[in-house]
Amino acid sequence: MTPPPASTLDDDDSPKARRVGIDWPRLTLWLGIIALAGPAVWNGFAIVFFDTGGYIRRVLDGSLEAGRSVFYGLFLYASSLGWLSFWGPVLVQCAATLWLIHLCLRAHAIGPAGWPPQARAGAMALVLSALTGIAWYSSQLMPDIWMPLLVLSLWLLGFKGYTLSVRERTGVALIALFSLLSHMSGMALAIGLVAATGAARLLAPRLGWNIQPRVLPPFAIVAASLILMPLAHLALVGHAGYTPGGPFFLYGRLVQDGLAQRYLADHCPKDGSPAPYKLCALQNRLPDNANDFLWHEDSPLNDIGGWKGAEPELAALVRATILAYPGHFLTTALQATGEQLLTIGSGDGLTEWQYMTRRVFDRMLPAQQDLEFNAARQQKEEISPALFTALNRVHVPAGYLSMIGLLLVIGWGLRRDRHDLAAFALFVALALLGNAFINGALSNPHDRYQSRMIWLATMVVTMAAVAWREGKRSGQD
Repeated sequence: MTPPPASTLDDDDSPKARRVGIDWPRLTLWLGIIALAGPAVWNGFAIVFFDTGGYIRRVLDGSLEAGRSVFYGLFLYASSLGWLSFWGPVLVQCAATLWLIHLCLRAHAIGPAGWPPQARAGAMALVLSALTGIAWYSSQLMPDIWMPLLVLSLWLLGFKGYTLSVRERTGVALIALFSLLSHMSGMALAIGLVAATGAARLLAPRLGWNIQPRVLPPFAIVAASLILMPLAHLALVGHAGYTPGGPFFLYGRLVQDGLAQRYLADHCPKDGSPAPYKLCALQNRLPDNANDFLWHEDSPLNDIGGWKGAEPELAALVRATILAYPGHFLTTALQATGEQLLTIGSGDGLTEWQYMTRRVFDRMLPAQQDLEFNAARQQKEEISPALFTALNRVHVPAGYLSMIGLLLVIGWGLRRDRHDLAAFALFVALALLGNAFINGALSNPHDRYQSRMIWLATMVVTMAAVAWREGKRSGQD
């Protein structure tokens, strides 16, 4: 038999000769998704926090509770397909995060020229997951990841809306609206960022900045959330109002600063006459720590009505205390803001017992979810403080350098006519400052509050570094 010609064996149509290529853009995109979901994948279940059970209970009980948004509870219910699988919320949060990263990179034309959009977004997600705690929030059953997504959404709507299609603008607006409904601190932050957008619209032409801020889209979203929340609460739980809890957290801060104790000592009667506040009789039991006041079972908070009945008294005490000592309050507020700005470690509260969340999974959810929940590393206490000590050797320095980097990006952007990146860096810097004030000065500094946001700074600095490198390659920088 005559063997076939060599050319026949090398023909591209031969099955053996066909080359199987790797779709690198798609692979990078999926690696980005996996990185964002990495902690949950490693854990064997979504990461949970002490408050997770409270959000789930809002749906099961049909009630409002201080600091626990019923809207995020509904999100957990819907995205888990009625408590069928808590991988649903994780995937939605990771996808939303990656999508907004992609839109920001595209809007600012960031990335090597030969890289498709999917590869750029996936690569950025990999970088952020390595340098920051972003993945511990996108993998967590908490609304924390939606706070930085709110900042990105308001940026895109206010400054880069012209780069988005109608469908994309709608999607970004829905993310912003949901973020606002998920956490009251987001509303306060958004109001400040809308004001910053308005200032940019007035000042940009005078400063010669080549940016096009639009105030109406972000303003409309914030206004819609302020109107929708009480109406939705009325329809869902029969009570029109906002998510409660503000006076509790602010009074906890006053307790920690000593102002609460000082006011009661100065204004509670000592002659046996009727006291204006229930706490007057309990002032000697006030702790010196906000967490002990808010969460400890022996706290006098429980004796004056607890989370369901103490809000009127605490609201009155907050107003009276601030009016009595405005200078002291302002000083401690600035100190708390500075402390919160620098308190950025990953893992805050994730190594604790999570009693309330364990109770909800054990008693209120389907048995299969309880089994999967208890089989996870976190519930077996295999997520240890040592893990986060190691991670924070990277995350904390990267966060500090990123905050410094924002200032450098502003200066570089103004010099090199990258006004869009300079404005983005300034916008994120204001968001970080606003977040530190809202959570530090009006509540109490915790790593979780700022570490959930710090990756925004790392992203902007990375974007500027890539833009600078591409400029060097093209001879424009």
